[in-house]
Amino acid sequence: MANYSPYFIAPIFSLILALLLWQLYPSLYSTSYFKWGILFFLCVSGLNVYGTLLAGWSSNSKYALLGSLRAIAQTISYEVSMALVLLFPLFLVGSFSFFEVGESQESIWLSFLMLPVSFIWFVTCVAETNRAPFDFAEGESELVSGFNIEYGSAGFALIFLAEYANILVMSLFSSILFFGGSYMFFFESDIMFMLKILFFAFLFIWVRGSYPRFRYDLLMTLTWKGFLPAALSFLLLIFSLIYFMY
Repeated sequence: MANYSPYFIAPIFSLILALLLWQLYPSLYSTSYFKWGILFFLCVSGLNVYGTLLAGWSSNSKYALLGSLRAIAQTISYEVSMALVLLFPLFLVGSFSFFEVGESQESIWLSFLMLPVSFIWFVTCVAETNRAPFDFAEGESELVSGFNIEYGSAGFALIFLAEYANILVMSLFSSILFFGGSYMFFFESDIMFMLKILFFAFLFIWVRGSYPRFRYDLLMTLTWKGFLPAALSFLLLIFSLIYFMY
């Protein structure tokens, strides 16, 4: 009883979006860079929700539909705080390029300057990628398997390839934005960059093994009543400092 066209398109669409973000990888050996990479990242990550929506709606299952509706509300909510947190490195560096943001941290990492903001960013990344303890789109105890319940074999594999590709790409951006990318206290190394990405990927797994699943209302309260006011307050403070300095 599924709607076949969107049912088969959804996993492919999710994986394509996840792989598109890897174009922003700022290798030292790249021949070209995205000048507006952060805008491209926001545009593509905003489309991620449509893969989950298509998968849940087209499956024609109550569990799948409930899971996808939860995921949509969660992703849209946390995208607001994620976009606001992204403004902090932009204000300090003055560029939309991931390469220039990483390059500007040659002497000091932005995480040292903005520790609470980097913590908000990481929690937002966990929520954006639907990982535990924020995995409400596929809550096994409530929705059996959530939005992907009707998928098997290749479709199921593509959905999880997209999910883990998103985890690695968010680890990549966390490393660039707050931990200097390939720079490590005046030294430049792609190996160090890889180790930072793997460290953040490990943190995703560590958080999954350490914390139980949140209540859904607490998750939404955290972003709308916690992260959003905090991010706006910090932005106002930085904007005031920049205004009075110049």
